[in-house]
Amino acid sequence: MKKVILFILTTLALISCEKELDINPQGALVESVIEFDKKWVDQQLISAYAILDGNPGYFWAPASNWALGDVASDDFHKGSSIDDQPQLNDVERFSSGTTNIYLSRKWESLYEGISRTNQTLESIDKAIEEGTPEEDLVILGAEARFLRAHYHMDAKKIWNNIPFMKEGLIATPPNDTDIWPSIEEDLIYASENLPENQEDPGRATSWVAKAYLAKAHMFQNDYQSARPILDNIINEGPFQLVPIYHDNFNGEKDNNSESVFAVQNSVNDGGDGFINGNRGNRLNHPYASDAPGGGCCGFFQPSQNLVNAFKTGADGLPLLDTFNDTDVTSDQGITSDIPFTPYAGNLDPRLDWTVGRRGIEYLEWGPMPGSRWIRDQSNGGPYVGKKHEVLKSQEGSISAAGFPQYNAINTPLIRYSDVLLWRAEIYADDGQLTDAMNLVNRIRARAANPNGFVKNSDGTPAANYVISEYTTFPDKEYAIKAVRFERRLELASEGHRFFDLVRWGIAPQVLNKYISEESSKRVYLNGANFTSQKNEYYPIPLDAINSSEGALKQNSGY
Repeated sequence: MKKVILFILTTLALISCEKELDINPQGALVESVIEFDKKWVDQQLISAYAILDGNPGYFWAPASNWALGDVASDDFHKGSSIDDQPQLNDVERFSSGTTNIYLSRKWESLYEGISRTNQTLESIDKAIEEGTPEEDLVILGAEARFLRAHYHMDAKKIWNNIPFMKEGLIATPPNDTDIWPSIEEDLIYASENLPENQEDPGRATSWVAKAYLAKAHMFQNDYQSARPILDNIINEGPFQLVPIYHDNFNGEKDNNSESVFAVQNSVNDGGDGFINGNRGNRLNHPYASDAPGGGCCGFFQPSQNLVNAFKTGADGLPLLDTFNDTDVTSDQGITSDIPFTPYAGNLDPRLDWTVGRRGIEYLEWGPMPGSRWIRDQSNGGPYVGKKHEVLKSQEGSISAAGFPQYNAINTPLIRYSDVLLWRAEIYADDGQLTDAMNLVNRIRARAANPNGFVKNSDGTPAANYVISEYTTFPDKEYAIKAVRFERRLELASEGHRFFDLVRWGIAPQVLNKYISEESSKRVYLNGANFTSQKNEYYPIPLDAINSSEGALKQNSGY
């Protein structure tokens, strides 16, 4: 079994991507004909895994959180044209309302996932009542509780004040109670009852549950509790960095040693040609018929600020404080038929695996041609995303035959580099500067592997890649800044940036400074503002509040 997330129809409602029609199920199983046994429980559990990709929310609820985690940050613009998906403009300008479709569909998707995990747990109870030995169901129950924690954690970092839904609940509980203890309880149970390895890729293991438990503590700034868990994962776990950075975003190398937990995407798998194929990133391909994705749709464009962050000094280190003083040369306003010379200064090689730049080789598709691949350069800027795209040689195999907008590149939720940088963050906060530096250097040493550089057709590096390891973290302030900067470089476009800024408590100053600088290039950002004590969390969807019969209270400021 190559992928665990196969599309299973039970009594689910599907959403048509083109017409947004609710399609009623053609039939439903009544409980009297269900044989509650291990096989049935496993089928329900797979259905709970299946919602990891954001369906039925489709591209409004992507597993990658590109909309709510990256477009809302200093890393990416919505892109495309100003009038396409206008509610995403509100996300980028921190003006989302309670009826924003990106929020309502994300809420629906996450709580659908929670509902499926609870149905699985209820079926376990019924299976035990009907004679299935309890010990045969322990692992399935632990997987269900892990998934329940995952879905709640995703919702928690988006809305903060959310209800925790356990099996057996009918009414929605109030959302004024801290649910972190309930999330931790599920993750502790999962870590103690899951095996260290699973036969099927994509299923949770005890190591995955531990990584999520550490993440839960990191989001509570509870470094003391996260520290021993991370040490256990690093010292005794099965993960290691892969030698080539881009191997993390190559569909032929899914589930490698660096993948802690990822959404399992697949195409050409015997089902509908694209149903499992990374649908959350459907909008994010270059806007050209000769590019990956076949012409749709031009969203998710990197900011100039992000591109500038990849500059390095003569010493090969990031320009932590001055990176945005001058811009990496772009072809903004230059049509593709006019010659253009790419930036010749020093760059971190991870830039060109993250961002498509004019004149730089783009995954075997040739040098990125510039404005011809951009839907509206004056709106979204001169760059395109890259981590979610297939190599040219993989077209029709890693991308869906006949549906090039869908592909089998897994969506990483936690990578091992993420784990290492969490631990470096704690070392820096503890004043253990050398230990923090050593972990950051492990990340940078991999990035510096010349075998992993983007190359021209003649095998030479595509840009002036100059990257070095740190030789010292002179003080705690510098260490914290360097670790945070490394997270941005390493994990850009993977949906973490906005949530990192919030948990660090620096979102207002970072994002308002970004707006003041980037708005000179993207005029629609003029007048935007991140409001402290409000925009750290999104408004709870009005539909959810109305259907809760008064249980849910709106977040402050909305």
